[in-house]
Amino acid sequence: MCGTCGCNIPQTIADSHADDHAAVEILTGLLDANDHQAAHNRQHFAEHGVLAVNLMSSPGAGKTALLEATIEAAKDKLKIAVIEGDLETENDAERIRAKGIPAIQISTGSACHLDAQMVHDALHDLDLEGIDILFIENVGNLVCPASFDLGQHFNVALLSTPEGHDKPAKYPVMFRAADLVLITKSDLLPVLDDFDPAEALRCLRQLASSAPMLNLSAKTGDGMQAWLDWTEEAIA
Repeated sequence: MCGTCGCNIPQTIADSHADDHAAVEILTGLLDANDHQAAHNRQHFAEHGVLAVNLMSSPGAGKTALLEATIEAAKDKLKIAVIEGDLETENDAERIRAKGIPAIQISTGSACHLDAQMVHDALHDLDLEGIDILFIENVGNLVCPASFDLGQHFNVALLSTPEGHDKPAKYPVMFRAADLVLITKSDLLPVLDDFDPAEALRCLRQLASSAPMLNLSAKTGDGMQAWLDWTEEAIA
């Protein structure tokens, strides 16, 4: 696991025979430093009038495909920029650049999430002047990304139909942090009839979350208008 979010700290503490208090202090220090940098990022976005949206999901849930479809549908209305997070490669950033959109790739190495400092460093290479919305595509992971503030204004969690409708119950931290949940690859629902959107919504509501849940398919375009409406309302 990564060495920046505390994933490996419990085992490290156990190996060193230290007490749990040391682990808590390490984690608290990591999060405090991250939150300080996130506040700086948020101020930077405010100064440029940019809405920042953090996209979170498991690998392969369709974050990049959603961005491609969003760009195609909204590029005449909105000025979009993207920060991409992956352990390795610039594959996703290249897909976004092919749409004529500025995209900065963050390669995290062994880190299983983005943090505020990584986003801050990426912003040095991104001109936010005139940008309406910045999408930050986090590393594919249903655990750690939700714990690290990047300076974003909204969290959007993607749940793809092949994953199963019980993911909000299994990964409550991620979905509790979401301001919007998108059920992606909805064109597969007729085939994957064991995925029940109503049950996914029930699992979300059991987390005391009032976040809206939308079904969409980036492939067919079904449901995309509701997502586009949400982004425009968020910007407004």
